Amino acid sequence: MEDARHSAQHFLDLIKESHRGKFKVYIGMSAGVGKTYRMLQEAHQLLEAGVDVRIGYVETHARAETEALVGGLPLVPRRKLFYKGKELEEMDVQQILNIHPEIVVVDELAHTNIGGSINPKRWQDVMQLLDAGISVISAVNIQHIEGLNDQVQHITGVEVRERIPDSVLAMADEVVNIDLTAEELITRLKAGKIYKPERIRMALSNFFREDNILQLRELALREVMLRVEKKVENEITENAVQLHDKLLAVIDSSEKKSRRLIRKTARLATHLNAGFLVLYVQRDSEADDRIPLPNQRYLINNLELARELGGEILQIRSNHLIEAVIDTCLDRKISLVCMCKPEFSLYSLFITTFRFKRLLDRLVRMNIDLIVLS
Repeated sequence: MEDARHSAQHFLDLIKESHRGKFKVYIGMSAGVGKTYRMLQEAHQLLEAGVDVRIGYVETHARAETEALVGGLPLVPRRKLFYKGKELEEMDVQQILNIHPEIVVVDELAHTNIGGSINPKRWQDVMQLLDAGISVISAVNIQHIEGLNDQVQHITGVEVRERIPDSVLAMADEVVNIDLTAEELITRLKAGKIYKPERIRMALSNFFREDNILQLRELALREVMLRVEKKVENEITENAVQLHDKLLAVIDSSEKKSRRLIRKTARLATHLNAGFLVLYVQRDSEADDRIPLPNQRYLINNLELARELGGEILQIRSNHLIEAVIDTCLDRKISLVCMCKPEFSLYSLFITTFRFKRLLDRLVRMNIDLIVLS
């Protein structure tokens, strides 16, 4: 009976997948490279070809070239919402669902919706439209991709708050990089084609420094190349090489260290075309009535991040970390374990070193690789 239910669900999933809309994403290294402009150009070409295409949401940022392209394209009126005493506008997801065009253009994929919207994030709006069979053309800057957040912060010194899970890009049927040289982008900025005159000087001395742009450009190129490689591997399965079946990230209740570990493991899993799990071993000292409130919040946020990035969550109560890791590896057929560098203090040096060596010896005997992340 269980097999029959599983078979029926699998068939239903295939039907839903066949009815799902197609998803195209334009990626850029920064604002001003021309993502929105390119989307609008494509919308005009589709309209001329007789396709029912609508503008769900486009942000022109008062750029004359972009505003000129909006003309002549059918727009779905935005939904008006009151938030903190102000009238604001958001994409009207329900209206788009009612009209049900073939294709809808949705800008700024990482945008956070106003309270009272159907979904907290615009990428969730897009997933809803795709599930309804509406194809979507969207755009995002490289700094808004969750798995690259640490790298972007290291390059720019800025932590970008609005982000999309890497799994959203993994769902895209087509990912296109909009590329400019650093010189071209800076020229556009100085000419007032990106920001208003009063913002140009500050932008040039901060985010739009040439070294920043070059590194962000490299990130964008690598990301698009990765997505293309994954799509080829998934579509031509006989040529796909899975180096590791499943990865395991072992985290604790610390905030930044565990967050970085989850992101890096998720990125590594993407490169290896593998799944990943996140294991949290709760010791007695971190029981629900003992763990400090900040650590509790960090843990909840980190586990939610792991889910967003496509990871499976495992929470185990045990005072024996090594045994919990080994048991998980055996039970879930883990082939690669990712951990942060152990914290060594003078007091605990001997104990920590002994435990770490014991873990390493056990993993070696089980033919499981260990990666210690910085």
